[in-house]
Amino acid sequence: MSEGSLGAPVRRPIDWENPDFYDSDKLDQELRRIFDICHGCRRCFNLCESFPKLFDLIDDSETGELDSVSSGDFKPVVDACTMCDMCFMTKCPYVPPHEFNLDFPHLMLRYRAIKNKNGDVSIVQKQVSQTDRNGKLAAPVAGLTNWGTRLGNKFTRSAMETVAGIDKKAALPKFHGKTFVARAKQDTPEVNLDAPASGRKAVLYATCFVNYNNPNIGVAARNVLAKNGVISEVVYPKCCGMPKLEHGDIAAVAQNAREIASELLRWVDKGYDVIALVPSCALMLKFEWPLILPDNEDIKRLSSVTYDVAEYVVGIAKNVGLADGLEPVVGGVTVHLACHARAQNMGPKAAEMLRLLPDTDVDVIERCSGHGGSWGIMHDNFETGIKVGKPVARDAIEKSKGVLVSECPLAGSHILQGMERLQEDKDEKRVKEEAPHPIEILAKSYGF
Repeated sequence: MSEGSLGAPVRRPIDWENPDFYDSDKLDQELRRIFDICHGCRRCFNLCESFPKLFDLIDDSETGELDSVSSGDFKPVVDACTMCDMCFMTKCPYVPPHEFNLDFPHLMLRYRAIKNKNGDVSIVQKQVSQTDRNGKLAAPVAGLTNWGTRLGNKFTRSAMETVAGIDKKAALPKFHGKTFVARAKQDTPEVNLDAPASGRKAVLYATCFVNYNNPNIGVAARNVLAKNGVISEVVYPKCCGMPKLEHGDIAAVAQNAREIASELLRWVDKGYDVIALVPSCALMLKFEWPLILPDNEDIKRLSSVTYDVAEYVVGIAKNVGLADGLEPVVGGVTVHLACHARAQNMGPKAAEMLRLLPDTDVDVIERCSGHGGSWGIMHDNFETGIKVGKPVARDAIEKSKGVLVSECPLAGSHILQGMERLQEDKDEKRVKEEAPHPIEILAKSYGF
């Protein structure tokens, strides 16, 4: 047995259709096996709150070992996990192919799956994860919805915190009256037939966030692709299921995966590549879905032709070169690499893409923002998220570039809130509405 694995991390399929997966006693055995390994290693102590909570739990126990810790006390450890995957990807020396076979995030997923099966998931969690329904309901009254959810609206935000547990200090995504899919039908960018990549075709999986909350990301992506000769179409059958995965509803994720794959593969059969516009969704299509449905050939095939948008643009640049016309970004760019982009194991593609800009200084922040999707907006988690993301906010302030961008729009907003907190402590104010996606910066550089 080796002390630590030197091989690349390998993820095992999620055995969610096996009845043993939902056996509470067998889960407890696995929790204790893995927690004991974590206790003896502690390399991951500074990643998030899960590990400090676990180690404090053990250190404060009667024997100072896991044997005197009650299983009923494990819940806060699980609840603190944002499923960012950074312990698996960057820290843990005992992930597969090591004999210890340690996958902490998927262990937390199993715990949540049992809670979900037992009906122990709050109504709020379930409603927040209904992104398609929420987006469809909010779009016709986007102005009113955004007024009600904006920071500083003391009446509505206090009520939301009391009734739904959504922290009144947490920035929430805005909704748009016209979805990205609707915009795409009305406006098709002119394709540059003289570009080096002319002749390529790509179908953009819009994602629920881009479709309902930030269509500008999708518009920017289409403009950049068209400038580089790529014909694009926009498809959005439904949400990839990441919000449901967060609370363990694996069956719902599997169903969404089957339906979306069926739609996207129709375009693949016509010669189109698949581009996901948000890292969490790209991670689902490329990695999580194949682990949930390992025997589904459609899912495997889709995974092999799916790209993160920055990954796709960098691929064009490396293989044939980008179209001319990029202009420098005054003041430079600080790019935050999202955890779910890093978990795709593709390298820092957003940073690589932005370094294609002429005469533009690019700094990189490679650490978790602490947001964790819907996890970070809840009252029980928001301040923890700000604490975990404090090093990122501090780094962003110190780098002081003209533009701060993040591959994850939710992480970007969260970082800006952390920066504002730090600057308030120094009686400084630098409030921004949002941190744009890197593809928006590339589009702006092209003059869009």
